[in-house]
Amino acid sequence: MKKILISFSLLLLSVAGFSQALVPVKVDSLVTVSLPEKFTKKDTLGQQIYSGNTPLGYMVVIRQPNAENNTPLKKERDLNKVLKDYIKGIKGQAEGSDALNVRDTTIGHLKAKTFTLSTDQGAGVQLRNFIVIYTQDVTYTFEYYYQQNRAELVKDDYKAFSSSIKVSPELKRTDQYLSNAKGISPRLITGVVIGVLFIGIIIFYVTRRNKKLREQLER
Repeated sequence: MKKILISFSLLLLSVAGFSQALVPVKVDSLVTVSLPEKFTKKDTLGQQIYSGNTPLGYMVVIRQPNAENNTPLKKERDLNKVLKDYIKGIKGQAEGSDALNVRDTTIGHLKAKTFTLSTDQGAGVQLRNFIVIYTQDVTYTFEYYYQQNRAELVKDDYKAFSSSIKVSPELKRTDQYLSNAKGISPRLITGVVIGVLFIGIIIFYVTRRNKKLREQLER
């Protein structure tokens, strides 16, 4: 029994030892994130890629300037479409991929999209946790790669990475889309149209019935 307890304690210590201290990295003047101390940086045609290994996973941060003639997004639904298309594009990069747990989150004042990309190409399931922040000028992508069999072990490591993402208070929702007005949703418009048609049908039949009753009384 003692041997089992000792073995279990050693296992816990070894797992705890997997966590690696992260250091703050300035992606640009507006965004910072923490990465392994021995991270690397590549700069290609204006795109910066930061990456670093931990004992459990692999962290990647991509700063991608958007096209100079990028048309400003008008409303939140336009941002939702951009993020939806982004996820679709990521899924299309490799066969056997699927986007899991897709949801919205907020970082600072900005809306972000988070999801997990599952890829199985016959050598075991590989997972990549994504956090995507789109602004008018730059798209920021934060990725954490790991094997499916390490899903439980990487939780603290990933939390340290994802929670370290900081954006400047200067970045507002208007840096993502111009108007915060929600407008009338297509579902609401459809509901109003159906309601108006329904009321119109009722009025038509009631008027028709009353007309027939008057004709009968006049005979």
